Amino acid sequence: MTAIDYYFICSSPFAYLGHKAFHELAARHGAEIRYKPINIGGVWEKSGSVPLGQRTPLRQRYRRIELQRIADMRGLPLELEPKFFPVDPGLADRCVIALVRQGADPAGFIWRVHQGVWAKGENIADPEQLAAYLMAEGHDADAVLKAAGEPEAAETLARNTSEASDAGAVGAPVYVLNGEPFWGQDRLDHLAHALETGRAPFRA
Repeated sequence: MTAIDYYFICSSPFAYLGHKAFHELAARHGAEIRYKPINIGGVWEKSGSVPLGQRTPLRQRYRRIELQRIADMRGLPLELEPKFFPVDPGLADRCVIALVRQGADPAGFIWRVHQGVWAKGENIADPEQLAAYLMAEGHDADAVLKAAGEPEAAETLARNTSEASDAGAVGAPVYVLNGEPFWGQDRLDHLAHALETGRAPFRA
Protein backbone atom coordinates (compact mmCIF):
# COMPACT_ATOMS: atom_id res chain seq x y z
CA MET A 1 0.00 0.00 0.00
CA THR A 2 1.17 3.53 -0.80
CA ALA A 3 2.01 5.48 2.35
CA ILE A 4 2.16 9.23 2.95
CA ASP A 5 4.09 10.59 5.91
CA TYR A 6 2.07 13.47 7.32
CA TYR A 7 4.06 16.01 9.35
CA PHE A 8 1.88 18.61 11.07
CA ILE A 9 0.91 20.42 14.26
CA CYS A 10 -2.62 20.52 15.62
CA SER A 11 -2.69 24.32 15.82
CA SER A 12 -1.79 25.00 12.18
CA PRO A 13 -4.48 26.89 10.25
CA PHE A 14 -3.18 25.42 7.01
CA ALA A 15 -3.40 21.88 8.40
CA TYR A 16 -6.98 22.69 9.39
CA LEU A 17 -7.85 24.04 5.96
CA GLY A 18 -6.27 21.09 4.19
CA HIS A 19 -7.41 18.32 6.57
CA LYS A 20 -10.53 17.11 4.77
CA ALA A 21 -9.10 17.55 1.29
CA PHE A 22 -5.98 15.60 2.21
CA HIS A 23 -7.89 12.75 3.80
CA GLU A 24 -10.25 12.55 0.84
CA LEU A 25 -7.26 12.47 -1.51
CA ALA A 26 -5.57 9.69 0.44
CA ALA A 27 -8.78 7.65 0.57
CA ARG A 28 -9.35 8.11 -3.16
CA HIS A 29 -5.95 6.61 -3.89
CA GLY A 30 -6.03 3.96 -1.18
CA ALA A 31 -3.02 5.55 0.50
CA GLU A 32 -2.12 5.01 4.14
CA ILE A 33 -1.56 8.16 6.19
CA ARG A 34 1.26 7.91 8.70
CA TYR A 35 0.55 10.63 11.26
CA LYS A 36 3.70 12.33 12.51
CA PRO A 37 3.12 15.39 14.72
CA ILE A 38 6.21 17.59 15.04
CA ASN A 39 7.71 20.39 17.08
CA ILE A 40 7.39 23.19 14.55
CA GLY A 41 10.09 25.26 16.23
CA GLY A 42 12.59 22.48 15.63
CA VAL A 43 11.72 22.41 11.93
CA TRP A 44 11.92 26.18 11.66
CA GLU A 45 15.40 26.16 13.19
CA LYS A 46 16.57 24.06 10.25
CA SER A 47 14.53 25.76 7.51
CA GLY A 48 15.15 29.36 8.56
CA SER A 49 11.48 30.18 9.13
CA VAL A 50 10.38 32.23 12.14
CA PRO A 51 7.30 32.34 14.39
CA LEU A 52 4.35 34.44 13.23
CA GLY A 53 5.05 37.32 15.60
CA GLN A 54 8.57 37.72 14.22
CA ARG A 55 7.49 37.98 10.59
CA THR A 56 7.30 41.31 8.81
CA PRO A 57 3.96 43.16 8.78
CA LEU A 58 3.77 42.54 5.02
CA ARG A 59 4.12 38.77 5.49
CA GLN A 60 1.54 38.80 8.26
CA ARG A 61 -0.95 40.74 6.14
CA TYR A 62 -0.51 38.37 3.22
CA ARG A 63 -1.05 35.38 5.51
CA ARG A 64 -4.40 36.82 6.59
CA ILE A 65 -5.50 37.23 2.96
CA GLU A 66 -4.30 33.73 2.13
CA LEU A 67 -6.20 32.16 5.04
CA GLN A 68 -9.45 33.87 4.02
CA ARG A 69 -8.99 32.88 0.40
CA ILE A 70 -8.39 29.20 1.21
CA ALA A 71 -11.24 29.05 3.75
CA ASP A 72 -13.59 30.47 1.12
CA MET A 73 -12.37 28.00 -1.50
CA ARG A 74 -12.72 25.05 0.88
CA GLY A 75 -16.06 26.23 2.29
CA LEU A 76 -14.79 26.20 5.87
CA PRO A 77 -15.44 28.63 8.73
CA LEU A 78 -12.38 30.50 9.95
CA GLU A 79 -11.71 32.87 12.83
CA LEU A 80 -8.81 35.06 11.76
CA GLU A 81 -8.11 36.01 15.36
CA PRO A 82 -8.96 32.94 17.45
CA LYS A 83 -9.70 33.45 21.12
CA PHE A 84 -6.88 31.07 22.02
CA PHE A 85 -4.02 31.72 19.64
CA PRO A 86 -1.07 31.51 19.73
CA VAL A 87 -1.58 28.27 21.63
CA ASP A 88 0.72 25.42 22.60
CA PRO A 89 -0.36 22.36 20.59
CA GLY A 90 2.10 20.05 22.34
CA LEU A 91 -0.36 18.05 24.41
CA ALA A 92 -2.78 17.66 21.51
CA ASP A 93 0.08 16.56 19.25
CA ARG A 94 1.22 14.00 21.81
CA CYS A 95 -2.36 12.73 22.10
CA VAL A 96 -2.20 11.98 18.38
CA ILE A 97 1.02 10.07 18.97
CA ALA A 98 -0.64 8.14 21.81
CA LEU A 99 -3.61 7.26 19.60
CA VAL A 100 -1.32 6.01 16.84
CA ARG A 101 0.65 3.92 19.34
CA GLN A 102 -2.65 2.39 20.48
CA GLY A 103 -3.54 1.50 16.90
CA ALA A 104 -6.42 3.98 16.80
CA ASP A 105 -7.33 6.30 13.92
CA PRO A 106 -6.55 9.87 15.07
CA ALA A 107 -8.20 11.69 12.13
CA GLY A 108 -11.45 12.57 13.92
CA PHE A 109 -9.64 13.83 17.00
CA ILE A 110 -7.28 15.95 14.89
CA TRP A 111 -10.24 17.48 13.05
CA ARG A 112 -11.95 18.38 16.33
CA VAL A 113 -8.76 20.03 17.58
CA HIS A 114 -8.35 21.99 14.35
CA GLN A 115 -11.96 23.15 14.54
CA GLY A 116 -11.52 24.02 18.19
CA VAL A 117 -8.82 26.56 17.39
CA TRP A 118 -9.97 27.96 14.06
CA ALA A 119 -13.76 27.77 14.17
CA LYS A 120 -15.00 27.38 17.75
CA GLY A 121 -12.79 29.51 19.99
CA GLU A 122 -11.75 26.61 22.22
CA ASN A 123 -8.52 26.18 24.16
CA ILE A 124 -6.73 23.12 22.80
CA ALA A 125 -4.04 23.39 25.47
CA ASP A 126 -6.66 22.52 28.12
CA PRO A 127 -6.56 18.79 29.00
CA GLU A 128 -10.29 18.84 29.79
CA GLN A 129 -11.06 20.18 26.33
CA LEU A 130 -8.90 17.51 24.74
CA ALA A 131 -10.62 14.87 26.87
CA ALA A 132 -13.96 16.05 25.50
CA TYR A 133 -12.69 15.67 21.93
CA LEU A 134 -11.31 12.21 22.66
CA MET A 135 -14.53 11.00 24.26
CA ALA A 136 -16.58 12.40 21.38
CA GLU A 137 -14.50 10.20 19.05
CA GLY A 138 -14.99 7.13 21.23
CA HIS A 139 -11.49 7.05 22.71
CA ASP A 140 -10.52 6.40 26.34
CA ALA A 141 -9.59 9.97 27.23
CA ASP A 142 -7.85 9.15 30.51
CA ALA A 143 -5.70 6.47 28.89
CA VAL A 144 -4.75 8.67 25.92
CA LEU A 145 -3.89 11.70 28.05
CA LYS A 146 -1.84 9.52 30.38
CA ALA A 147 0.07 8.05 27.44
CA ALA A 148 0.56 11.55 26.01
CA GLY A 149 2.39 12.49 29.18
CA GLU A 150 4.80 9.56 29.04
CA PRO A 151 8.42 10.01 27.89
CA GLU A 152 7.77 7.83 24.83
CA ALA A 153 5.37 10.40 23.40
CA ALA A 154 7.90 13.22 23.76
CA GLU A 155 10.61 11.01 22.25
CA THR A 156 8.40 10.23 19.27
CA LEU A 157 7.63 13.93 18.79
CA ALA A 158 11.37 14.70 18.75
CA ARG A 159 12.05 11.85 16.33
CA ASN A 160 9.26 13.00 14.01
CA THR A 161 10.72 16.51 14.06
CA SER A 162 14.15 15.25 13.07
CA GLU A 163 12.64 13.04 10.35
CA ALA A 164 10.63 15.97 8.99
CA SER A 165 13.73 18.10 8.59
CA ASP A 166 15.63 15.20 7.01
CA ALA A 167 12.73 14.78 4.55
CA GLY A 168 12.93 18.42 3.50
CA ALA A 169 10.11 19.90 5.55
CA VAL A 170 10.14 23.71 5.61
CA GLY A 171 7.09 24.17 7.83
CA ALA A 172 3.78 22.41 8.39
CA PRO A 173 1.82 20.68 7.08
CA VAL A 174 4.13 18.61 4.92
CA TYR A 175 3.13 15.47 3.04
CA VAL A 176 5.99 13.16 2.08
CA LEU A 177 5.44 10.59 -0.67
CA ASN A 178 8.31 8.26 -1.56
CA GLY A 179 10.75 10.68 0.03
CA GLU A 180 9.46 13.72 -1.88
CA PRO A 181 8.09 16.55 0.31
CA PHE A 182 4.99 18.57 -0.55
CA TRP A 183 4.83 21.61 1.73
CA GLY A 184 1.44 23.15 2.45
CA GLN A 185 -2.17 22.31 1.74
CA ASP A 186 -1.87 24.32 -1.47
CA ARG A 187 0.38 21.53 -2.81
CA LEU A 188 -2.31 18.86 -2.56
CA ASP A 189 -2.89 19.06 -6.32
CA HIS A 190 0.79 18.32 -6.82
CA LEU A 191 0.53 15.37 -4.45
CA ALA A 192 -2.55 14.14 -6.31
CA HIS A 193 -0.67 14.29 -9.61
CA ALA A 194 2.20 12.25 -8.17
CA LEU A 195 -0.24 9.63 -6.89
CA GLU A 196 -2.22 9.52 -10.12
CA THR A 197 0.77 9.21 -12.44
CA GLY A 198 2.94 7.05 -10.23
CA ARG A 199 5.93 9.07 -11.37
CA ALA A 200 9.31 8.68 -9.72
CA PRO A 201 9.94 11.13 -6.86
CA PHE A 202 11.90 14.26 -7.62
CA ARG A 203 15.16 14.82 -5.75
CA ALA A 204 17.12 17.98 -5.01
